[in-house]
Amino acid sequence: MGYSREDILRIIEEQDIKFIRMQFTDVFGTLKNVAVNASQINRVFDNQVMIDGSSINGFSEVNESDQYLYPDLDSFAIYPWRPSRGKVARFLCDVHNPDGSPFSGDCRQALRRVCQQAAELGYTMNIGPECEFFLFQTDDRGMPSLSPSDQAGYFDLGPLDQGEATRREVSLSLEELGFTIETSHHEMAPGQHEIDFRYEPALKAADDLMTFKLAVKTIAQRNGLHATFMPKPVDGICGSGMHINMSLFHNGRNIFYDPDGLHGLSREALSFIAGLMEHAGAMTAVTNPLVNSYKRLITGYSAPCHVAWSASNRSALIRIPAASGEATRVELRSPDPSCNPYLAFAVCMAAGLDGIRRGLTPPPEVTENLYHMSQSQLAARGIRSLPASLFDALEALRADHLLLDTLGPHVAAAYINGKEAEWAEYCAQVSQWERDKYLLRY
Repeated sequence: MGYSREDILRIIEEQDIKFIRMQFTDVFGTLKNVAVNASQINRVFDNQVMIDGSSINGFSEVNESDQYLYPDLDSFAIYPWRPSRGKVARFLCDVHNPDGSPFSGDCRQALRRVCQQAAELGYTMNIGPECEFFLFQTDDRGMPSLSPSDQAGYFDLGPLDQGEATRREVSLSLEELGFTIETSHHEMAPGQHEIDFRYEPALKAADDLMTFKLAVKTIAQRNGLHATFMPKPVDGICGSGMHINMSLFHNGRNIFYDPDGLHGLSREALSFIAGLMEHAGAMTAVTNPLVNSYKRLITGYSAPCHVAWSASNRSALIRIPAASGEATRVELRSPDPSCNPYLAFAVCMAAGLDGIRRGLTPPPEVTENLYHMSQSQLAARGIRSLPASLFDALEALRADHLLLDTLGPHVAAAYINGKEAEWAEYCAQVSQWERDKYLLRY
């Protein structure tokens, strides 16, 4: 929906909106905001709301800290979970420098640049994420425990699925915000859930995902639960993934579909798959950004470990869902919901478009269960593994000039430096596993 200043002023008056949150996302995918009273709306419209960029991870140095928030008027929305009187609305914002130029560390701008590159080729990318999360009980102080909200399993329902009410409340709230909720259900692990919403153009999809995560966390907290998008909070059970479904359109037509092609896939779709596969290692540093992410990408827990594609094989990195025609899409199965969606979608798009530009061809699809293949069998087929750790993924990203250019010098440096510090901090920790394993024996 497109909003004008006049539309927004009228809605603020009619809906008794008292506060407006100016929201933006840092390099590591954390949603930030500055709240202003509705009486200051003209300052908002005139791009006069300022932030101290030196206080934001990956933004500015202290000697060049002043930055301004430019609201995206089309993102204006009223939060349905806030009070009915004195309502709270929000804008998603772009970050700009004092001279009005776009800030090079703004993740939203990074994705917008790739969308523009696609547009120059005549393409629009639609993205539909499938985002999983856990609901845990909280203790007497309201802090999260590792006790799941239920002991249900895949597609179970209430009363066994005790998170059903929270999931339903999230779905209804998101519908009020304009989302089209397609499905919601209990996932494999106790306390694990998934809510799927309709695909949108890439930038809108990333905006929606940030709103989705805020809604889940806010409503869970209101219901006495803690929602987490941590990829692998509990060992021995499945972690949370965020499959990314991508389709490329030209003049309103899904160009991934060709009824005469292999599995109904066009030449462009196959080249897009090949591009994703070529850059998969480096992409993983962005789509799986935590030390913890790599505890999920192991054999036996329904997450991909190897770079392969298939029409139906869920052990492959890339899968082609059964839907055909205008619903034809490429599903990347490795990402997890802790990623910054602006950067994750940007590198996925850039990798796929690189495959199309260069006319790449993917290797033959793999129909066997990759989890059951030995290292020698994988090597004989030329199937390589995804990075085994955040350190390995960062090394791959450093060597991938296309993805470094996609992120831009500022974001790439800030991201890699921050993640290297995270890895170093992790390596310096002494874990409970180490104590249990070695303290008595040695």
